[in-house]
Amino acid sequence: MNTTQLECFMEVANFLNFSRAAERLQITQPAVSHQISTLEDELGVKLFHRTSKSVRLTPEGIMFTQYAGEILKLSQLSKARIKEPPQSAPPRLIIGCRNPTELRFLTPALERLRQTQPEVLPVLRMIPFDSLESLLAEGDIHMMFSFREAASTKNRYRELTRCPAVCICARSHPLASRSVLTVKDLREGGRIATCRPRVYPPSLFALQSRAMGNRETSQVLFCDNLEVLLPLVVSGYAFAVTADIPHSRLPDLCYIPVPEMEPLSFGAVYTAEGYTPLVRQFLRILSEVSSPLLGE
Repeated sequence: MNTTQLECFMEVANFLNFSRAAERLQITQPAVSHQISTLEDELGVKLFHRTSKSVRLTPEGIMFTQYAGEILKLSQLSKARIKEPPQSAPPRLIIGCRNPTELRFLTPALERLRQTQPEVLPVLRMIPFDSLESLLAEGDIHMMFSFREAASTKNRYRELTRCPAVCICARSHPLASRSVLTVKDLREGGRIATCRPRVYPPSLFALQSRAMGNRETSQVLFCDNLEVLLPLVVSGYAFAVTADIPHSRLPDLCYIPVPEMEPLSFGAVYTAEGYTPLVRQFLRILSEVSSPLLGE
């Protein structure tokens, strides 16, 4: 069964005349008869009662008009859709993040991107740092974030802001009333939650180690990542030392400066090959919404 057979059938069913159907289809009457006969053979039924004076549909022919019409409509629709120019996929900006803190840092920039370039579709991926570096090298993400100290020299680095060291603690914690803290204060501040070296840049990890001092093991909560550390701090089990990244503060925590460490450079990491106009534009947006603003 093919569309030519169905078109012949529908025209004959419409005119109940093979000659008029042939004229409409711009083919010969014997050709129409051949298509109908072939169709009837394939279906195993007669579709028309034919005499020398008249043509009329059989009960099977009447039923088949419904199916033939639907098949032809679907065929015409398919042909029209195939001929339509393909819709181009929206441009994507794929950004890798290590933790929710970096996701929160991104939020104002994403809002600005939506306002200025609504056609761009951001794709966010939150996975461990080592995996992010591999994805960046392979071109599977366009950029990631890092402190300058921890960024690979194989990639490009754009400083977006400088982050001071802070002590974070619950509002009910004894340290919460302080406006500034020293390492000595931290050593005497009770239980501390710490992250492994790969999570923190070297200078921040060193400050964390100094703050730990000679605490007993029961006074140190060792955490694999920030996702584990933050609930322990929010619930008041411990305080922690971290970098104060813009737009990432949690409302349930106090952020108290620890000025004994110089602010850390925090920025975007990307490759020379991946420095597209879209990446360049988003870096500009990141610079504008970061605080303090560092510009180009």
